[in-house]
Amino acid sequence: MTFINYASREINCKIVYYGPGLCGKTTNLQHIYDSTAAQTRGKLISLATETDRTLFFDFMPLELGTVRGFKTRFHLYTVPGQVFYDASRKLILKGVDGVVFVADSQEERMDANIEALYNLEENLGTHGYDLQKLPYVLQLNKRDLPNVLPVEEIVREINRKNEPVHEAVAAKGMGVFDTLKSVAKQVLTELRKS
Repeated sequence: MTFINYASREINCKIVYYGPGLCGKTTNLQHIYDSTAAQTRGKLISLATETDRTLFFDFMPLELGTVRGFKTRFHLYTVPGQVFYDASRKLILKGVDGVVFVADSQEERMDANIEALYNLEENLGTHGYDLQKLPYVLQLNKRDLPNVLPVEEIVREINRKNEPVHEAVAAKGMGVFDTLKSVAKQVLTELRKS
């Protein structure tokens, strides 16, 4: 749910990076944070547990323009990848405006991708959201590893609505900003409609 701050003339949008454990959600956010000018980003906040972490920060992209005279500020979140943090995953999805599903391209991680995707759909449903109606992008991460599945095979298994698909190597920054721009563009399109 978009938050409008009339005093600062900003529209605040929430984008959540979702996916199985160790798929590269944190690496995506860390790269975006490190590559974003300090004056256009907020603090990077990490909520660490024993086995996982959730990251959050916000930034104001300069090139995406305004919506009815309001600047847009994006708040980016990751969810914990481990299934036993499901309550945290649900909580982080509350008020979401767009989702990036980060899939691990390795063959042995396909079951984890499918499980995380079903979990995403279920958790969105608890808040009354439908993945079919939300701005949504699929990122195929870790494309530089030797044991990756072909793009077509991954897409056949986990594509939900003919969403944009981006190949990535988040550890090297490849595909990270393409993915972010893709979901941000969808979020802004939805904002302009309403």
